[in-house]
Amino acid sequence: MGDNNVNLPPGFRFYPTDEELVVHFLQRKAALLPCHPDVIPDLDLYPYDPWELHGRALAEGKQWYYYSRRTQNRVTSNGYWTPMGMDEAVVTSSSNKRVGMKKHYVFHLGEGPDGNRTNWIMHEYRLLDSASSSSRSSRRKPQPKLDHSKWVICRVYERDNDNDDDDGTELSCLDEVFLSLDDLDEISLPN
Repeated sequence: MGDNNVNLPPGFRFYPTDEELVVHFLQRKAALLPCHPDVIPDLDLYPYDPWELHGRALAEGKQWYYYSRRTQNRVTSNGYWTPMGMDEAVVTSSSNKRVGMKKHYVFHLGEGPDGNRTNWIMHEYRLLDSASSSSRSSRRKPQPKLDHSKWVICRVYERDNDNDDDDGTELSCLDEVFLSLDDLDEISLPN
């Protein structure tokens, strides 16, 4: 499981669904409740380039998971993360209730906006604003502590150029569309 020094049983694999990341991990983190197993570390993403996550984030296969604070600054020492497409709703499988949002990012080397696009992809999961504010509404006065409702979970991976190599990562139809769009100017609409 990487270099995370996590005491887990042999054979443990961490392949959560989007719903599991939001409901079982992110909601608990925002509510200051313990997560079992407590395997996802807190990490300030933006000082690190994606290839520097090994040993810092939870590694499972070719994917890295970590909690980070929600921020607008997505610049690292060697590049920057840019959003791809629109936010995607994360819904529960049982009731089809929306519980969070998923945003896709791609890493570019160099300075924006002229950096070179790489194969590094990040999915950033966040709670809905109403879900994140519900834990605050029961408090009588504001706490001087950090606002834990602004946490996100990130999943980072490097997309293979060889599409025949299946690493167990299954992309949704929207992921495939977002990853195929290099520039909206190249899209021609039917007349």
